[in-house]
Amino acid sequence: MKSNNGKALFLPFMQIPTGHHHVAEALMDELNKSNHSIQSEKVDILAYSYGKLERIVSSTYLLWIRFIPHTYNWMYDQVANSELTSNRKILFEFLFLSFFKRLIKETKPEILFCTHALPSYLAGRLKSTHNLSAIIVNVYTDYFVNNIWGIDGIDYHIVPSVQVKFHLMRKGVKEQNIFVTGIPVHGAFYPKPIAFQTNKINILVTGGSLGIGDIDELLPHKSSLKNLHYYVLCGKNKRLYETLKNRRNIRITPIPYINNKQEMNRIYDKVDAVLTKPGGVTVSECLKKKKVIFISNTLPGQERINLDQLKYLGLVIPINLHNQTVENQIVSFFSSKSRRRQYQANMKRYHSSLENKSMIEILDLIIKK
Repeated sequence: MKSNNGKALFLPFMQIPTGHHHVAEALMDELNKSNHSIQSEKVDILAYSYGKLERIVSSTYLLWIRFIPHTYNWMYDQVANSELTSNRKILFEFLFLSFFKRLIKETKPEILFCTHALPSYLAGRLKSTHNLSAIIVNVYTDYFVNNIWGIDGIDYHIVPSVQVKFHLMRKGVKEQNIFVTGIPVHGAFYPKPIAFQTNKINILVTGGSLGIGDIDELLPHKSSLKNLHYYVLCGKNKRLYETLKNRRNIRITPIPYINNKQEMNRIYDKVDAVLTKPGGVTVSECLKKKKVIFISNTLPGQERINLDQLKYLGLVIPINLHNQTVENQIVSFFSSKSRRRQYQANMKRYHSSLENKSMIEILDLIIKK
């Protein structure tokens, strides 16, 4: 990097509070802790390019994955996950490349952190055609790499697993330019060992910050096993929060949207396991906290592929909604010493595969180069 007083651009996509934003904010916080006098700025290229139209796109996206998920699955596979996809993304270039060039000209960044595939593709395209000199870092927010991510022209890759590292190396990326860190999470989340109590199991239920998915269907409506208590993160789903609050079930504690990371860390410390969808950042927070992860309500597209990768690593336990009850499946796992030992071994193996360096040390290496 040219100087110690440059600008770092963090590039998610869309304004909805997805993992792309959480990861960008986590890295910005780490960068602010470092000794580098670098100005950080987060820019959504969709809102930057098309202003208020971003709200329409975001709303349409949420409605799409909720009401006709099979069509989103098909579209995602065709655009982002097909081996037949061209290396050139002409439509994306037509819609965004001129705006991206303008953004670079206005901000003059010395380093770009791409937490979404689209800005990564645009940045890599400019770098490959010698129209961008900044350092480019891909920061992956899923447990796989779709075909939109830029590879050519990208300087460094912050990846979630050794499987993703090997995938990139097969694509020609040099090993020394890949850092296996897990999906970055905020520094407020840190592991705290707890002793499991068989007489009471606390479960955190979440559908992400948006509170989407059929969360209510996972919860008992009448009686509940006495040794189970549910803390339900309702996110921005106010209707879900009010419904659960009015139900007055002593074994269910609804929690409204939480923006404070320290408070979220304290909630993690209360529970033995998390029942969630396989979103990259939520799962990564659970992995950082070393919590048992039960998976349900997989959203279409990337979460479906995330689930396959996480099952391969042995880091999640899928819930079968068409088999026995959710409660019985949770109790069955915790009642089995052999299953718990195997899960702990999988968790230990995953953590041992990660970089020994802290995120601040990795950012320091990238910036100094």
